[in-house]
Amino acid sequence: MEAADLVQIVLFIALITGLTPVLGLYMFKVFTGKPHILLAGFAWMEKSVYRFTRVDPDEETSWKEYTFGLLVFNLIGILFLFLIQICQLWLPLNPAKLPGVTWHSAFNTAVSFVTNTNWQGYAGETTMSYFVQLIGLTVQNFVSAATGIAVILAVVRGISRKTTHKIGNFWVDLTRSTLYVLLPLSVLLAVLLAGQGVVQNFKSYETIHTLQGQTQVIPMGPAASQIAIKQLGTNGGGFFNANSAHPFENPTPFSNFLQIFAIFLIPASLTYMYGKMVGSARQGWTIFTVMMILFLAGLSVSLLTEYSTNPAFGNLHFMEGKETRFGISGSVLFSVVTTDASCGAVNAMHDSLSPLSGMIAMINILVGEVIFGGVGAGLYGMIVFIILTVFIAGLMVGRTPEYLGKKIEAFEVRMAITANLVTSFAILVFTAWAVVSSYGLAGLNNAGPHGFSEIFYAYASAAGNNGSAFAGLNANTIFYNLTLGVTMLIGRFGVIIPVLAIAGSLARKNITPPSSGTFRTDNWLFITLLVGVILIIGGLTYFPALSFGPVVEHLLMKAGVAF
Repeated sequence: MEAADLVQIVLFIALITGLTPVLGLYMFKVFTGKPHILLAGFAWMEKSVYRFTRVDPDEETSWKEYTFGLLVFNLIGILFLFLIQICQLWLPLNPAKLPGVTWHSAFNTAVSFVTNTNWQGYAGETTMSYFVQLIGLTVQNFVSAATGIAVILAVVRGISRKTTHKIGNFWVDLTRSTLYVLLPLSVLLAVLLAGQGVVQNFKSYETIHTLQGQTQVIPMGPAASQIAIKQLGTNGGGFFNANSAHPFENPTPFSNFLQIFAIFLIPASLTYMYGKMVGSARQGWTIFTVMMILFLAGLSVSLLTEYSTNPAFGNLHFMEGKETRFGISGSVLFSVVTTDASCGAVNAMHDSLSPLSGMIAMINILVGEVIFGGVGAGLYGMIVFIILTVFIAGLMVGRTPEYLGKKIEAFEVRMAITANLVTSFAILVFTAWAVVSSYGLAGLNNAGPHGFSEIFYAYASAAGNNGSAFAGLNANTIFYNLTLGVTMLIGRFGVIIPVLAIAGSLARKNITPPSSGTFRTDNWLFITLLVGVILIIGGLTYFPALSFGPVVEHLLMKAGVAF
C-alpha cells in the first residue's frame, strides 16, 4: 500500500467523523420542526405538497396507521415502476427505441428499487430508456431512501416519547426527508460529479469509429443525477451496466472518493441526529463508535487479504476485476463501504475479490446491514441488536432489561428476534433451493465453493437490500428474478413491520428514571457487548454457509487450486 492510499482512507474517516455532527444537527432541526437553513426557501414547497396530497402535517398516527401508509405507498411504487418498464417502447425519452422489459425482469427491478435494494439483472444502457431511468428509477431512489429515514424517525419517537400511541406522520417524514435532505445534497453531488466528467445529457447514443476501423455505440444519458442519489440514498445500482467502474459513471479518483464518501454521509449523520432526538448525544456517538469499529475491522481484513499473494495467481496481488484508475485500495475501500451501507454500487467486480475479502463483503451484509447501513435502515437495524443486547445483559444481572428508560419486555424481544430471523430464513432457504435445482445452477459461472458463494451472495444481497453482486451469476432468469424479488420484499418489509411495532409499543410506555442499578448503554462495556452480539448472531447463523463458500475456497487457493 502506498502513502496516497493510506491518506485517502484516513481522510475518508476524518471527513465522515467530522461531518457527522454537522449534518446530524441539521437533520435534527429538520425533523423536529425547528428553524433551519433551507426552511425559508423551501417551506412553500412543503406546504404545497401537503395541500396537493390533502395531508394534515399536524395530525400524527399510531404505528399501525403509519405502517399502512408506508405499505400502500410502496405498493403503488412497485405497480407504477412495473408498468412503465413494460410500456417503455411507447413512452417518451427513448431515443434508442428500447423495447419493453420482460415481465419477470420488470417485477424484479420494480421490487428492487422500491425496497432500496437496486439489484440489477439487466444492463442499464441496453435495457432502460431515459424515461424509466428518470421517472421510475431515480424517483424511487429518493423515496425508498426517504422511507428508511421515516422508519427510524418513528422508532426514535417511540423511544423518546411516553404514554402515547402516536409515532408521527409518515407523509410528513417522507416529504421532509426528500425535500430538505436528499434533494439538496443530490443536486450538490450531481454538480460535482458532472464537473469530474460524469455524463448528464439527453442525447441519442453516439456512434464512433475506432482506430481499428470498427464502429462502436457509446451510451449517453442523464447519469450524474441518478448516480448522486444512488450513493447518497445508499441505493446502489448503475446507470450503466459496469456501474461505478464505468468511466462515464466514475471517471476519476476524485469522483470515486466522492461516491464512497456520499454512501456513508447520511447513515453516519443519522446516529448524531438520533442522539439529539433521544436527549443524549452520547447514545448517538456510542452507536457511531460500534459502527466504526466494525467498519475498520472489515476494511483491515479485506485490505490485508487483497494485498496478500497467492500461488493460484502466480503470487501476485489481486488486480483481476479492478480498475487500474483506482487500484487495490480504492477498490477495496469501495467494496467494504458499499456492503456496509446497504448500497449496491460497485467499482470493482466482487466476483474477483480474494475469498476472504469476498467473505468480508458477505459478512457486512449478513450481520443485518447495520455497519452504518442503508439510509435509516442501518440505524433501525442497530436498534434491533441493541434490544437483544440489553435483553441479554438483563438476563446476566437479573434485572428487567431497559433502554433509555423504557422497559424491554417480551413483545419487543419477540419483534426483534422476528426482524432478525426473517432475513436469515429467506437467505438460507432460497440459497438451498437454488443450489439443488437445475434452475439455480444453470446461471453459474464458476464451479465448486466459488459457485456456491455466487448464489449465497445473491440472496444475502437481496435480503439485506444491498443490491451488489458477485457478478459471476446470470440472475436474469425467471427463477432468479422471482425468488430474488420475493427475498427483497421479505428483507425490507419483514424488518420494517416488526420495527414499527416495537416503536408503537415503546411509545405507550412510561420512562423510568435512571438509578444506580441501571445498565448504562453509552459506555465501552456496552459497546463491547453490542459488537459481540452482532458478530455472534451473524457468525452462528451463517458460519456453515460461509464455510462451504469462501473459507473452503481460501484453503484450496492456498494449495494452488482456483475456480
